[in-house]
Amino acid sequence: MVAMGLSLATIFVSCKSQVATVDSLENPDDIPTQKVENMEGWQVENGIIRGRLTAPYMEKYTRGSNPYEIFPYSFLVEAYTPEGEKETVITAAKAVHYTGEEQVWIATGHVVVKNLLKEQTMETDTLYWDQQKKTIYTHCYVKLYSPDFYAQGYGMESDERAANAKILKPFDSYGYVQQDTLSNEEKELTSRPVID
Repeated sequence: MVAMGLSLATIFVSCKSQVATVDSLENPDDIPTQKVENMEGWQVENGIIRGRLTAPYMEKYTRGSNPYEIFPYSFLVEAYTPEGEKETVITAAKAVHYTGEEQVWIATGHVVVKNLLKEQTMETDTLYWDQQKKTIYTHCYVKLYSPDFYAQGYGMESDERAANAKILKPFDSYGYVQQDTLSNEEKELTSRPVID
């Protein structure tokens, strides 16, 4: 009885996996047209490096109405200034790149954006990059920090190089002022308590 039960279970499992394979063949949109391991891609303009992308694995889907590439096991993007200096580094646990008319990247899972020139770091869970508008943004919780300030809140917008990030709904933020523009007299006037 035990041997017969195991045989039936084996036949059932085998049939089930065959059915799933046949189902996937019915919809060729669900089958990747390309798989790449240890991917590395460069963007070069006029002999100057503008960008670099590395990922351990990528799948490309081109048969559907909205073609895309998926990076399921992390990815890293580096952006360079027009002079060829590395400016921005973006890492995430996963990313999807819609390659049709939208031209949008969606990075998810501990997304970290570092602007090396400004010494700023931004962390969030989901980040969108609209290639046509040349902007990055999120609607999620985000924190932005550098050696002299810390900001956090919900939602963020910036240019695609993260050079002017702005938190849309900030809270509990602080910054260090190295030199202010108030004279000593103005400081004294503004620091006095108001007496009614």
